[in-house]
Amino acid sequence: MTKKDSLIRGTLILAAAALIARALGLFQRVPLDYLFTGGGSGYLAVANNVYLYLLVIATAGIPSAISKMVSERYALGRPEEAQRIYRAGLLFGAVTGVLLAVVLYIIAPWYAEHLVKSPAATGSIRAIAPALILFPIIAMMRGYFQGRQMMSAGGISQIVEQIARVLLGIALAVTVFNWGWGDTWVSAAATFGSVFGSLGAFLVMLYYARKLKKADMEEQLAAGAEAISAARTARAAASQLKLGGIYREIFKMSIPVVVTAMTVQFIYLIDSSFFIRWTEGFYVNGETAEKIRNYLIYNGQSIAGLPPILAIALAQSILPVLSAAYSVGKHDEVQRQASLVMRIVVFTGVPMALLLTVAAHSVNGLLFADPNASGMVAALTIGTIFQITMLTTNSILFGIGTPRPAMISTLIGYAVKVFGSMLLGPVMGGYGFVLASMLCFMIITGLNLLAIRKKVKLQVLGKRWAPYLISTVITAVAGFGTDMTVRGVLGSMMNAKLVFLAGSLATGIVTGLFYLFLLIALGVIREADAKSFPGPLRKLLLPFVRRFGRRSPESAASA
Repeated sequence: MTKKDSLIRGTLILAAAALIARALGLFQRVPLDYLFTGGGSGYLAVANNVYLYLLVIATAGIPSAISKMVSERYALGRPEEAQRIYRAGLLFGAVTGVLLAVVLYIIAPWYAEHLVKSPAATGSIRAIAPALILFPIIAMMRGYFQGRQMMSAGGISQIVEQIARVLLGIALAVTVFNWGWGDTWVSAAATFGSVFGSLGAFLVMLYYARKLKKADMEEQLAAGAEAISAARTARAAASQLKLGGIYREIFKMSIPVVVTAMTVQFIYLIDSSFFIRWTEGFYVNGETAEKIRNYLIYNGQSIAGLPPILAIALAQSILPVLSAAYSVGKHDEVQRQASLVMRIVVFTGVPMALLLTVAAHSVNGLLFADPNASGMVAALTIGTIFQITMLTTNSILFGIGTPRPAMISTLIGYAVKVFGSMLLGPVMGGYGFVLASMLCFMIITGLNLLAIRKKVKLQVLGKRWAPYLISTVITAVAGFGTDMTVRGVLGSMMNAKLVFLAGSLATGIVTGLFYLFLLIALGVIREADAKSFPGPLRKLLLPFVRRFGRRSPESAASA
């Protein structure tokens, strides 16, 4: 029998997979940054942004809908209906994948020249287009496995995808670079690695699909002839479900999903598509605007993609868990799981964003060729705090069966991003675009929390919010001071990369120690909290909490 993953286990699997995937993605961009001699980094980032945006459209939010619908069907004892829904999703993914791949390949020259104002990005966009053929199908399969609460399949396929994409993409880019073909072809070769990534991920998902099918058959056989007969009857009943009816149910659920799921990619697409056009009144020439845009969409988006990893994993893990509990009326379990997710996000997501913000100069200087991008990196990274809470609250709303408020909040956020960028770009340049993104995340989060409280009474930190904020501010100040001090002392004594490495390590250590000690000493993390964490983390924290923390836990009031 195939073992299901709990919320914590599923989250850790997806978080580990996402961390490896993001690290590999960053690993790809770092050496390429030193290969490019002109605007190649921007071409690659533009191609990735439009591709990822279209990928969300190609899947139309169906993977999340499939995850929710499959988990509900299995909770209600109707697995044959779940299989029928899954097959409908695969058909939709296959058709839309081919169509959008063709469309992207055809419109690439127009998009690059007239919107992005970088005609040389055409080759990179066309090189990545074929990856759209398989990825929608892969996304449907991942949604199904998440609905079965088996996160390992999606996690491993994600890792294999990134390994194939990064290694083969870099190999092709280096080959083209050695031929002396220039940035346009180097960038196109690197983006073509995504096609190899899609093939690798698809093979992994086929392996797990076959494995799960075999496990289901063995479980049926173990249940006896009566169970087999009942399954045949259920299969016959499920076959009566028409594709039209399935798609109506899926799209009713998936339209809000796709609106919310594309938020980050929508923001990135706005940044890469309209940056030069909307900052013409701020920068002295197009070359300067293109350079700052590349800082934002290449350096900034690469590093800012790290803090939300856990939130993305939590969002994927919590949806089937909440859906199953809510569908059978276990409201106490819904409240407990939703509160746990928000607490984990608060304790882990925020410090990661703060660390990369205060150490932005050292981190960016260590990884990339131009340290001048650090200001844009810091600005974009601090905004991920609200991106993290947005992602988590979206999933809670979907899990408790109220997707409409999340969709409305997101549409309002879209308007804030577009009009904010148009208004702030001409007067603040790149920082205007970043501020508009931050306002978008903040408004969506606030509106989502108001909608959640109408259904679920979250218990996150209660009266401990004040000491938590104090801990966070002190930690940020200590981390920033550490980075400045290390770079000031060592700047004239050693190689610049070694200075950036020392600054990153020292800031990480100081920030981590300050944050953990202050949370425990000020009573933000109590013994009861530490006991609810996963085993390894629990064993690490409990001795410190018992020694430095408050012994008598205070019951957390409603957040």
